[in-house]
Amino acid sequence: MATYEGYCVKCREKREFEGNEVVMANGRRAAQGTCPVCGTKMNRMLSSKT
Repeated sequence: MATYEGYCVKCREKREFEGNEVVMANGRRAAQGTCPVCGTKMNRMLSSKT
């Protein structure tokens, strides 16, 4: 697990979260994890590897 910074829609704050890197159906990379405060799922789109 790596640490990422993302926006929590429920808290309406930018927060750091621990998450896993996944590849979405369209081939883009994203980080998925949970908000450490409220427990809501958080996503962060990552740059593509070159």
